[in-house]
Amino acid sequence: MPHYPAHFLMGVAALAATLLVWGLTVNRLVKRKLKLSIFLLAGYVVLHIVFLLKPDLGGVGLSSPVRPWERLALTAAVVNLLVIASINPLRADRVRDRFPAIVQDAIVIGMLLIVGTFVFKEQLLTTSAVGAVVVGFALQDTLGNAFAGLAIQSERPFNVGHWIRVGEFEGRVAEITWRATRLRTKTGNFVIVPNNIMAKEAITNYSEPATPTRLDVEVGVSYSASPHAVKEAIKEAISHAPHVLRTPPPDVLLVGFDAFSMNYRARFWIDDYEVDQVAKDEVRVAIHYAFARRGIEIPYPTQVEYSREWPSTDAAADRGNRERALAAVDLFSTLSADQRTDLAAATVTRTFGNGEAIVRQGDPGDSMYVLCSGRVAVVLEPSRQEVATIEAGGYFGEMSLLTGEPRTATVIARGEAVVLELDAALFRRLGEESPQALEQVGLAAVTRREQLERARSTARGVDTADAPATFLARMKRFLRLQ
Repeated sequence: MPHYPAHFLMGVAALAATLLVWGLTVNRLVKRKLKLSIFLLAGYVVLHIVFLLKPDLGGVGLSSPVRPWERLALTAAVVNLLVIASINPLRADRVRDRFPAIVQDAIVIGMLLIVGTFVFKEQLLTTSAVGAVVVGFALQDTLGNAFAGLAIQSERPFNVGHWIRVGEFEGRVAEITWRATRLRTKTGNFVIVPNNIMAKEAITNYSEPATPTRLDVEVGVSYSASPHAVKEAIKEAISHAPHVLRTPPPDVLLVGFDAFSMNYRARFWIDDYEVDQVAKDEVRVAIHYAFARRGIEIPYPTQVEYSREWPSTDAAADRGNRERALAAVDLFSTLSADQRTDLAAATVTRTFGNGEAIVRQGDPGDSMYVLCSGRVAVVLEPSRQEVATIEAGGYFGEMSLLTGEPRTATVIARGEAVVLELDAALFRRLGEESPQALEQVGLAAVTRREQLERARSTARGVDTADAPATFLARMKRFLRLQ
């Protein structure tokens, strides 16, 4: 029967005690920490049994080079068991406030160093080398946090006071330590994020590279609302929000056509990300009131199927509005009321958005336009020189209408523009019925032509204006009135 040394029996007893505590506890921290003791004690017992059965492999005498390793493994396992089992509650899954995991690891390391220094004096060098291995096992999570904290401090992806998002956590950085980063959330709570998690997750820094942060607010608007009017209303609303910066300026985009609404995105900037929800609330409230003042509808998110009877338009009122628009144009001031009524009945109303080209220089055209509302700019290509601005009540495109020439300039809407379009067939009929009235229209048009050609000659150094008689002759040939 083999003789078992006392320290071997102690190792077996320690292994049994460790397995018993590991099986009885419900504390996950205790289970995780005791894995080190189980590993060391199991290795100790197996190694000692091998040397007992095979003494020629090195023996178990005091002079054996393996003995320091055995003793250190046994000591580390027992110290770890005693510290972890005595500090932590075994029947509750929690950690004592005064003894977090890092403090428990420090206690284990400190006790192990004391034993290695005063008990194993003759093997201090060996103890230190083996102790480094044991410490590496015991503090693998802690060392990972420490190295990650060192990387954060050196790379500085954020500083104390910055607003950041790490994974699912968001808050203002309150403290950065070698083990963890503490965030203060918008609800006033602290979130402690271990540095090894900070090193693995993508970090969004809302405070750099510039302090202003851009926010978005989306709103759906009825299809009956003009995009230009909606954008103006939203910009007005944003200007009333106290937390919104004036620089950089806000903007509004039409981002989609939904089943029941046109969707707009208001983009604006704030200088403190902590108040992002407050700023969004201010903008949304202001948009609601701005829409209410302008009669812009925010539709309910519902879909229904129904038969609709479209309201009939008041043709007489619409024709009256077009007649008044034509009467305000000096080009038609010499026409009789009946002639203007005939023209108004045959015109077509068209609406153009901001920046749209109503006519383009060089394009063929046989129509002219009367501006009912809004403003347009007359631009000469290719220099893009803006030579005139036409307000409501003005007109353009009469040269192509009367002579069939290509467009002599590009006309661009500045804001939303509503125009009446008159084609050559209307003026051909007017010339057949009243040649004198058409000549008066032609004389007014040639005067306008001379002004434009003077601007063109200034830009190009060429004078190409026609004499009035020549222009009237060309006009009659195009309208086939000779």
